[in-house]
Amino acid sequence: MLVYLDICCFNRPFDDQFQNKVYLETEAKLFIQQRLKKKEIDLAWSYILDYENTANPDSDVSASIGKWENIAKIKIIESEFILKYARDLVKMGIGVKDSLHIACAVEAKSDFFITVDKGILNKRKFIKEVRIVSPTEFIEMEV
Repeated sequence: MLVYLDICCFNRPFDDQFQNKVYLETEAKLFIQQRLKKKEIDLAWSYILDYENTANPDSDVSASIGKWENIAKIKIIESEFILKYARDLVKMGIGVKDSLHIACAVEAKSDFFITVDKGILNKRKFIKEVRIVSPTEFIEMEV
């Protein structure tokens, strides 16, 4: 099984853990990380993850997230398919970077796109090529 986590998901453990929702999503994301490390599931990485991660002003957080690229089974680079697919998603009201993440997940043939981004989760019904879930939804499925 191949999963793609967007940058919001990778950043969740570094967010303020005071809110219950953030805490639960963090714990779920950490559980997913353990499954990735054990090679129970595979990770797809992309050029847009690299781009957004290197823009992080906290170099320690950026370095920590960047290590996941080494664990990834597949790395997606920009392609015409990604750009066209992302443009179509933008027309549906999804942000440019979010659209690129989703397009990369589709290009990788990911089984799941995992995110904590409410905007993406609210529009997931319009995207059929990859199953979009939150970290908590993913672990509840016991896949």
